[in-house]
Amino acid sequence: MMNRFEGPGGREARIRYLDGDFQVTSPGAFVRCAVTGENITLDELKYWSVARQEPYINAAASLRREIEANPDLRKR
Repeated sequence: MMNRFEGPGGREARIRYLDGDFQVTSPGAFVRCAVTGENITLDELKYWSVARQEPYINAAASLRREIEANPDLRKR
């Protein structure tokens, strides 16, 4: 039995992250969350940073990275 990351489409995609959209520059089935390292299928990819060009598994991971990049946000 194959999991969803195996087989011919089971490699990591390369993505260019745009405002409100993304462009696949190298085909694949998933990208890896920049914070947790978890695989994110392209149809489930909803969170990313255009400035840092990295994907996130969920809003919490996105916020965590934003706070790491901008420590002053923690003080608010």
